[in-house]
Amino acid sequence: MSNSNSRLVYSDEIGSTCPRCGKKLQNCSCSNKAANSPNKDGIVRIQRETKGRKGKGVTLITGIPLVGDELKALAKTLKQKCGTGGTIKNGAIEIQGDHRDFLLSLLENQGWKVKKAGG
Repeated sequence: MSNSNSRLVYSDEIGSTCPRCGKKLQNCSCSNKAANSPNKDGIVRIQRETKGRKGKGVTLITGIPLVGDELKALAKTLKQKCGTGGTIKNGAIEIQGDHRDFLLSLLENQGWKVKKAGG
């Protein structure tokens, strides 16, 4: 598979890959890494978003200065506390449904500085 015109389309084994270079996000060396870095102001923002989901809302948590396994562990505990599903996309945690108030109190109890963002 050394052909430069071929690229991996889908695999469960690799995980998230960079759209520019095709490497794992942890091994990515292109400038896309700077765009995915968390906010530097130290404030965790919670907002509700429905864009691109056919009207179904998710709670979006951004600005958490964690990466990798720490971010996955936090997302897992938040999903368990809310009793819903969710995912991590581009360094932001998405929790299915509108749980802004509940997540705000949970994250404040863990010591994070939290703000509601959006409308």
